[in-house]
Amino acid sequence: IFSLGAPFITCAICFFAFNCQQTNVQEEEKVYTAYEDLVALFHDWRDFEKPPFKEGAPDYTMGTFENRWPQFLALQQKLMAFDTAGWPIDEQIDWHILRAEMNGYQFNYEILKPWLRHSAFYKSVWMSRSDVPAHEGPTHHATTEVWTYNFPLSAEAAEKLLQDINLIPALNSQAQMNLTGNARDLWIAGIRDIRQQSQDLKSLLSFAGVKQYEELVLAIKEAIASTDALAEWLEEEAAHKTGPSGIGKDNYSWYLQNVHLVPLSWEDEVMLLKRELARAWTALKLEEHKNR
Repeated sequence: IFSLGAPFITCAICFFAFNCQQTNVQEEEKVYTAYEDLVALFHDWRDFEKPPFKEGAPDYTMGTFENRWPQFLALQQKLMAFDTAGWPIDEQIDWHILRAEMNGYQFNYEILKPWLRHSAFYKSVWMSRSDVPAHEGPTHHATTEVWTYNFPLSAEAAEKLLQDINLIPALNSQAQMNLTGNARDLWIAGIRDIRQQSQDLKSLLSFAGVKQYEELVLAIKEAIASTDALAEWLEEEAAHKTGPSGIGKDNYSWYLQNVHLVPLSWEDEVMLLKRELARAWTALKLEEHKNR
């Protein structure tokens, strides 16, 4: 090649670069049409959505979120590359559900940031089942659902509960690093939940059969101490929290429409609430009229 001179070399390089560029464009513009590819993407997404662990607890540090963000964008880009034309309605719905989940992750990362703003995010112990499919409000990925255990505990169940409880001290320590937000109302409200967790852990010691597992008792006591320490730290920091907790009308409307897939806005929700209030007042006045 060198014997052919510089012009040939230049042309060869340009040709190679052009072909590489064309290959990259083709990869970026790849269109997915098979439902099986969506199923595979769903599993990849759910695996990604679970945070990595740090010192035994889910890692919600900002550095980890930032490092994983390009991977999320790649998953989101792949989802948007699907052509669902001609798919059955139920399969198209699956695509929209996956889109809503990814939108929820994006909203949490960019706007809500509960690991940074909401102290109750670090509540780990839940004594009773929620009245909704998941918990109301943001929760972390390693909660201890005491209501799912049968007491007295079997040896297998005791080991599982021990693993759950052992996460709490590490997560409480991480909370004191991550909670740098200035949302005063969320901060104050969360203190109550963390204080309640300490009480719930203490009551757990009196559950049937718990005290026969010495290692579990020790873990619960360590969790109580770390929870009390977190609550005290939250109370000390509360005096410095002065900011609003709301996210604004536009963000609320985007979340409603793109995460919950409800075709309403903040203004629509206010109108509905006012209408329901008017109905309540009307019902009251009708009852008063009937009983005059």
